[in-house]
Amino acid sequence: MELITGLTCLGVGALGLAIIYALLYNSLVSKKNQVEYAYSGVDVQLKKRHDLIPNLVATVKQYMQHERELLERITELRSRALNPNLSDAERMQVENALTAALRNLMIAVENYPQLRANENFMHLQASLNEIEEQIAAARRAYNAAVTDYNNAIEMFPTNLVAATMGLQRRAVFEAEESERATPNVAKLFQQ
Repeated sequence: MELITGLTCLGVGALGLAIIYALLYNSLVSKKNQVEYAYSGVDVQLKKRHDLIPNLVATVKQYMQHERELLERITELRSRALNPNLSDAERMQVENALTAALRNLMIAVENYPQLRANENFMHLQASLNEIEEQIAAARRAYNAAVTDYNNAIEMFPTNLVAATMGLQRRAVFEAEESERATPNVAKLFQQ
């Protein structure tokens, strides 16, 4: 009788561990999928920006002869960003460089009053500003999902299950060093 009771307790204990493992496993799968979903949200906004860039560059080219290098850099970065073979880290780096180049373009536009008055450019600039705000919001959502995921795969006991699943930390979108610096507004007005 004691043997049957012992085996029953062992069976109930094993079943309990299996249920706990399944719950932790499902939780980790959910967090991993949430990160992928949030990344796809960023991807959608970046695609909108990539679709807008050729129109923006074409409009600006008519007015800006001196900023040809900047326009070529934006075009080159857009092409690199569309490369499907980039890793997530490489893609984040290219997208950050593209964001900085577009910011420089908007600063350079200040030297061209005719361009600033162009209705098509004004529409494109407003669209770009809206997309940049949506990208920022999507990046915040992605970073929140990644932080939740990274916490889950590093904290006990889910870290044990994460190790069996081969889950690795994911990188968050971070501001480039140039974006962290306080802008020199006086310098911008001296140009």
